[in-house]
Amino acid sequence: MATRAGSHVTQREGEDEQDFPRTHKCSYCDKEFRFKSELNRHLQTHTGERPCLCDECGKRFGYLSHLEDHMRTHTGERPYKCDNCNKCFSRSHHLKAHMRTHTGEKPHICEECCKQFTTLSNLKSHMRTHNGEKPYECEYCNKCFSQSHHLKRHMRTHTGENPYRCEEYCKKFTTSSNLKSHIRTHNDEKTYRCDECEKQFSNLSHLKDHMRTHTSERPYQCDNCNKGFSQSAHLKTHMRTHTGEKPYRCEECCKQFTTLSNLKSHMRTHNGEKPYRCEACCKQFSQLGTLKIHMRTHTGEKPYKCQECSKLFSDPSHLKRHMQTHAN
Repeated sequence: MATRAGSHVTQREGEDEQDFPRTHKCSYCDKEFRFKSELNRHLQTHTGERPCLCDECGKRFGYLSHLEDHMRTHTGERPYKCDNCNKCFSRSHHLKAHMRTHTGEKPHICEECCKQFTTLSNLKSHMRTHNGEKPYECEYCNKCFSQSHHLKRHMRTHTGENPYRCEEYCKKFTTSSNLKSHIRTHNDEKTYRCDECEKQFSNLSHLKDHMRTHTSERPYQCDNCNKGFSQSAHLKTHMRTHTGEKPYRCEECCKQFTTLSNLKSHMRTHNGEKPYRCEACCKQFSQLGTLKIHMRTHTGEKPYKCQECSKLFSDPSHLKRHMQTHAN
């Protein structure tokens, strides 16, 4: 005879308790458990109940063990230690995953391409390269990503956040890889060399971009006007001329810009910063382009030529103004 233990528990009698049969059945999904405590814990996955409360931050958890793991984010405790390298972890499964870096074990296999992974989460992330799933969506522009860290990195293009800081020059970067590339500029470490002109680069991607100045390759093409670009970032910026998208907004006056560099230049109109200095007369400027134009007052260079009368100018705006005398 069956008896009810709670509204969703079914227990069968007459079983040998020594064998621990699965006598507790979930009425939501028919999964069976050996003990009532296991069933009760499982039921929380259906009901959403989270009875375990963190007194520090108010976050709730379904299981006491999860709360105990979480509490270590407040206490900093790391009780699980690797015997090989003495690295410590706050959770046992983090240590277990770490141990595979020593053993080389990769138990999770992709059925599509047979590639192996150390963790199930890495396998799940990899599977999205096969199924095209992009579950992480940007709340600003609705762009979707297959990896949560790709979305996190993308969000910085909207917020302007630069969490990675160079301790030597206090310069900030959006990604750790950009910071590492920058650090190489301090010690003149340039490990990537162009075979054509011997120019060296601290970043492999910079070398690849540079190589296109020799090959004239423009692999990134605009679908709207067929214009080609040597770098994907240049195509991305160009596309905004078609879409009208201006994702970078000034917090001071709400003016919007198509590129982050344009926003940074604009911000100097508010803070008065003038980071570009003339080495000849020490005059300072807020824009690099303005400094370049000013430098021509020292060098005498006049690269802008009137096609009507061959008069030369150092500033393109001066040439533009001069052209009006021919139009009139």
